Amino acid sequence: MTSPAPRSLFQRLWGNPYLLLVLAVSFWAGNAIIGRAVHGVVPPVGMAFFRWIGASLIILPFAWPHLKRDWAVAASGWRWLAVLAACGIGAFNTFLYIGLQYTQAINSLLMQSAIPVLIVVLSFVIFRQRISAFQGIGTLVSLTGVLLIITAGHPERLMALDLNRGDLWVLAAVAAYAVYSVFLQKRPAMHPLGFVALTFVIGTVMLAPFAAWETWGSGRAMDWGHPYTWMAVGYVSVFPSIFSYLCFNRGVELLGANTAGLFIHLNPLFGSLLAIVFLGETFALHHGLGMALILGGIFLANRRAKARHG
Repeated sequence: MTSPAPRSLFQRLWGNPYLLLVLAVSFWAGNAIIGRAVHGVVPPVGMAFFRWIGASLIILPFAWPHLKRDWAVAASGWRWLAVLAACGIGAFNTFLYIGLQYTQAINSLLMQSAIPVLIVVLSFVIFRQRISAFQGIGTLVSLTGVLLIITAGHPERLMALDLNRGDLWVLAAVAAYAVYSVFLQKRPAMHPLGFVALTFVIGTVMLAPFAAWETWGSGRAMDWGHPYTWMAVGYVSVFPSIFSYLCFNRGVELLGANTAGLFIHLNPLFGSLLAIVFLGETFALHHGLGMALILGGIFLANRRAKARHG
């Protein structure tokens, strides 16, 4: 009897939902920071539109053989592809970038921490999927860690947050991504590369008329002569787009939306760490305590998932 062939590094990575989800969120961490940093240079819809053009052009050569093979499956599931592309590609990042024109990155990170909670609510309302006691407790513990990091250990700062119309756009983005996460279970049975590439292309087409209006209707065109434009679009086209969506979609496939969504609580943690590394901010006690609570909450919520999927 021959022993099974050892799995490749890629196969081991692709079969590890926890590592994939950590990678997905780590790539997302800089998205809100960059969106806020360049809000005066790069218009929001243009940022999203050219982000997905770049991501589509990069991934299509790799996805094309799978798209040709799975085209009949994609055609039969076009309605779900349209819904997922509209919510996860067209709406989420566009709404987020519009919101960051008017609100602080800290507000954005705070509101994005509601995505895991909203995923749980929508999963129950739409599919009657219940959560375990461990998942409920873990969600609350990790959310506490998020609030600790964002408020720097001073809860009263939540009352001092300046909420404005930008926050409404971010909340709309949060709702869009929660819907995307919940309905991923309805995606056509396509190869991951083909699925991601097709949603990128569909989302780009959906954004085209809005990008045209922003350029010629509102007079906010992309300033391609500014180096920040190229840097921002280049980063968001590769890391928060291709790598993050592949990793997150696979994590949802392996663990389900409720458990995978909880990893989004790592977003403010990674954002804080990036600020410490690149902006010279100091690592403080609230960072360490928040990190412990977030990781502890994720561990608790995944106890049932490990037993079910391990």
